[in-house]
Amino acid sequence: MPDLKKPADEVSRRYMPDSVRVTFRPLDKTVVVRRGSTVLDAVRESGAEFESICGGNGECGKCRVIFVRGSCSLGSPESIRGLSTDEINRHYCRACQTRVTGDCEFILPVESRIYSPKILRYHSPALPPRNPAVEKYLLFPQDEEVNFRGHRSLRLRGYSGTRPQMTREQHDQLAGAGGPCTVTISMANGYPEVIRIEEGDTRQTSYGIAIDLGTTTVAGVLVDLSKGRVCGESSTLNRQITFGEELLTRIAYAKSPGGAADLQAVAVESINEVISQLIQEAGVQAPDISDLSVAGNTVMTYLLLGLDTGTLDLPNALVPRVAVVRKAGSLKISASPGAYLFCLPSVSRFIGGDAVGDSVVAGMADSPDLSLMIDLGTNGEILLGNQDWLASVSCASGPAFEGAGISAGMRASRGAIDHVTIDPADCSITVTTIGGEAPRGICGSGIIDAAAMMASAGILDFTGKLDREKAGVRPGTGGYEFVLVPREKTSTGKDICITSRDLEYLMDSKAAACGAIGVLLKKYRLSVRDIRHVYLAGAFGAYANLTSIVRFGIIPDFINAEFHAIGNGSLSGATFALVSLESRKKMVRVAERMVYIDLLVDADFIEEYSAALYIPGKKEYFPQ
Repeated sequence: MPDLKKPADEVSRRYMPDSVRVTFRPLDKTVVVRRGSTVLDAVRESGAEFESICGGNGECGKCRVIFVRGSCSLGSPESIRGLSTDEINRHYCRACQTRVTGDCEFILPVESRIYSPKILRYHSPALPPRNPAVEKYLLFPQDEEVNFRGHRSLRLRGYSGTRPQMTREQHDQLAGAGGPCTVTISMANGYPEVIRIEEGDTRQTSYGIAIDLGTTTVAGVLVDLSKGRVCGESSTLNRQITFGEELLTRIAYAKSPGGAADLQAVAVESINEVISQLIQEAGVQAPDISDLSVAGNTVMTYLLLGLDTGTLDLPNALVPRVAVVRKAGSLKISASPGAYLFCLPSVSRFIGGDAVGDSVVAGMADSPDLSLMIDLGTNGEILLGNQDWLASVSCASGPAFEGAGISAGMRASRGAIDHVTIDPADCSITVTTIGGEAPRGICGSGIIDAAAMMASAGILDFTGKLDREKAGVRPGTGGYEFVLVPREKTSTGKDICITSRDLEYLMDSKAAACGAIGVLLKKYRLSVRDIRHVYLAGAFGAYANLTSIVRFGIIPDFINAEFHAIGNGSLSGATFALVSLESRKKMVRVAERMVYIDLLVDADFIEEYSAALYIPGKKEYFPQ
């Protein structure tokens, strides 16, 4: 037996041959890993919130650490590729390309850590009428009935449906009850089923959890099912982010031995963290969670359920348009042992339950007006239609609009530049940051503002190239760059610049988004004047400046449309599904009838994408 008096890491080392200890400062976290593991492996083991956009493929250069002491492969070409001379002299290295060969210690620098991200939570003006999948009913022993054959039956007060299914043990427990008890009945599978029996009257303690399982973040709300109202909100980062920022990166990791299980486990950990926060703040017990719903893109849903994601990187992959229902306990999600998890239905490999939830919350499927739904995050989902028809596309917009993939990019957290103003007369720059702190990077709304302002000030030409004659433009290590904030005003001691490579990536992302919208307009022979409502979902719609979005050409100028920011429509959709059985049915109907156009095999997309590689884009899309 292990010596429990010894520190946990010493015990682990005894049972892990050829292991080493890795310590991370200033977090004071020490982990034990096998000799030869990468520093990124050790970071993942520590649970630190750490940047790793490419998932350890050595492409993004974000997972930087500072070597302090010990034995590792610091100085190898792979460990220092892409670093400046100053960074190399300060013992910086790339965590995914540096291997530990003995006990060692590293600093996680400020630019590589993730601080208190600004996560978009619940936002819905009104919930549907209360009609949840789970209800509680009272049963009194004296309410037993005897039919003409002499068989005794149990009658639940207020219940009028068909006889609920129950196990023999549940029946015997009810039949032997010496006093009143509460029976919880779930309709999650389409038929009544007894999922819990409690002594006494507990009808006022019936709760549900709605979850938005995002690629980057996980947000949740606690719902009082007895009243049909939200009574708590919480959020956290999706712990899958250290395995890669983009969906295709995670699909690739899931194909590796044990990869799918790793991704499923950390997704469940993230969900349980949100649930723990919610029930602690509300003073609720986990067994009182009798129903759950989750909305996420198709890849996130598959990874959570342990389904094979291998086919999702193929064009026109067949995705069943059904709502999957699983016992929460089978996935190790904290809730009542009998509680079910309802997963909003997907449409295609990249149009998932999150987009379906967006459309139902916005009311697109119920309106005679033509509406466009735009949700640009790590992956872009775009829906077009009305009550008669719905069509959808997804685009690989990349995480640029969330601040990732940019040299100075970061998540929307403390110290992130979120808005930029540039005076065209003298190119003077004004920035604001989240929390009012000294800048340490730039997030999605900031990079959109900066690009639009740079174009208006003439710092960028119509192709997105820097004008080398403008103030603030200088040669950099990878081409020309524009200094947004000089080092003496930042918290990192480094200049915050927008490089030529950043602009190429941003132009590619904006062309993908605008081109995807253009495909839908072209397919259905519509102009920008025909659209009456534009719904902007997620952080993109909540925080980005609409003027900058249109000025830079990310979306066309819909001159006759009303614009609506619906916040976290995915979480609102999951909440609708939790409160209303009718909403669940509507979501399935929407998924079943929505047309999906796969841009990877669509000839029109190349034309639309190419035309959008200019600022702002096609003249007919920007009439003003």
